[in-house]
Amino acid sequence: MTLRELINSVDSEQYSDSPLFQKLHKTKPEYGSNRHIQVKLVNGEVTITNVHVGSLGDIITYPIDVEPDLNISKVQLLDAILHELSSDGFSDSDESTFWDDFDNLQKAKIIR
Repeated sequence: MTLRELINSVDSEQYSDSPLFQKLHKTKPEYGSNRHIQVKLVNGEVTITNVHVGSLGDIITYPIDVEPDLNISKVQLLDAILHELSSDGFSDSDESTFWDDFDNLQKAKIIR
């Protein structure tokens, strides 16, 4: 399952207050890379990797590889991915600026 398929499989109403979810839901796939989102349990916490490389259009096409022994629901998985993608500690205006710049391919090289 890709991140886009995960986003489309959950009830979008429960994420109506999440600007990041709304942004990802509206993003068109670009298929610019073939990376995988890795989901593992590390020291008792769900750890998400490989969600910060590529444009949003790339990231939503990445297949999600969940550690075989990890029992996690789709909502828990999406929450963990959104948390990892979110700008923990940024103000709302900083977050908005960050995501606006994230789609700007010329600035994307600078951000990453």
